[in-house]
Amino acid sequence: MKKLSHLDARGHARMVNVDSKIPVLRRAVAAGELRCAPDTLRLLRTGKTPKGDVLAAARIAGIQAAKQTSALIPLCHPLPLESIQVELAPGRDRIRIQAEVRVHARTGVEMEALTAVSVAALTLYDMLKGVDRGMSIRDIRLLRKEKF
Repeated sequence: MKKLSHLDARGHARMVNVDSKIPVLRRAVAAGELRCAPDTLRLLRTGKTPKGDVLAAARIAGIQAAKQTSALIPLCHPLPLESIQVELAPGRDRIRIQAEVRVHARTGVEMEALTAVSVAALTLYDMLKGVDRGMSIRDIRLLRKEKF
């Protein structure tokens, strides 16, 4: 069995020491979706949702969430994020969500990208639940992680 780097010699959780790593440009892209009724998307497109500009609120929530990842996920390193992009693309029966996060650091930004997508999806759900109780958040996943 592979020894996990988040555990010390006694098996206690610890933050991984990354001080020996060289900071490099790192990028992560995550995606997910909110499935909803076509009528919900028609309301969204016409701007007639009860809570206003749902897409703008979800985009900002995703960006803010990425910046707070280390406060939400135990043992996550706080990172000086340099770029966070959250894109929302309404389709016929879903809103596709994608987040890209970049940083020059000693550790990656996958958790930040995944957190951005998750919180953007939760925000969409919260702001649209009054018109569509059958929505579901699905397929949140890491698409890419890279270092340059």
